Amino acid sequence: MSILDKKIDFAVILSVNNANPNGDPLNGNRPRQNYDGYGEISDVAIKRKIRNRLQDMGESIFVQSNDRKADEFGSLRERADGNSELRQLMKSKSISSEQFASIACQEWIDVRGFGQVFAFKGTGGGVSVGVRGPVSIHTARSVDPIDISSMQITKSVNSEPGKERGSDTMGMKHRVDFGLYVFYGSINTQLAEKTGFTNEDAEKIKESLISLFENDLSSARPEGSMEVHQVYWWKHHSKLGQYSSAKVHRSLQVRPKAEEPKSFDDYAIELYELDGLKAEVLDGR
Repeated sequence: MSILDKKIDFAVILSVNNANPNGDPLNGNRPRQNYDGYGEISDVAIKRKIRNRLQDMGESIFVQSNDRKADEFGSLRERADGNSELRQLMKSKSISSEQFASIACQEWIDVRGFGQVFAFKGTGGGVSVGVRGPVSIHTARSVDPIDISSMQITKSVNSEPGKERGSDTMGMKHRVDFGLYVFYGSINTQLAEKTGFTNEDAEKIKESLISLFENDLSSARPEGSMEVHQVYWWKHHSKLGQYSSAKVHRSLQVRPKAEEPKSFDDYAIELYELDGLKAEVLDGR
């Protein structure tokens, strides 16, 4: 496998229909929204979905969610201990950060892609190793301000014995009626060299973006309520790239055609080609 030797930029256009794409725990789990009313999906939430897709593709993932664990480990420390080489390093009194990072990057694709902070207590003084990953992802932002609908819900059973009134316990459920979101990202070759991130790894990231919401259903995001429409993938001709990521990302413009857009077809998408750099455009699944 060859280490990534050409810079990559990418963009993803996705839609939300009657779903909560990313609830804000500090705001009653309402869909994230900035002060101007535009919807947001955090980069952390997007990386979680990419990790899930890579895991579904059979890749080894370090930061697994508890409801999707593919092993018997209940914590990141236990998962790190599960690697015999890392376990031996953590037992030693002097730990080589470079050696630790190298082993972790070889073992888990999300570590060599997104990076990871390893901070564990140990007999030799503990572990504190940081890995900077080459894959960076921006927060997704809606093209227009979003409308959020809220409804009260009731619980028809008691959670605990002896309770008399359970059917009128109130709660709230929130959703975005419709929103078209765009997020951008890049893959840096200098950091790819340090983590061992390969061209094959980049193709797997691209595949995960195309199918980002497969196997992602929940009460807040019913099946089919979130959809990737298009993925734009720019592969430069050199390590540093012909253009800055900012200029590449600006070459994609998404504008509403209707006064009140209700679907992906209500938007005009313009891609301004940059001299010597052509985007690969892929439809979502």
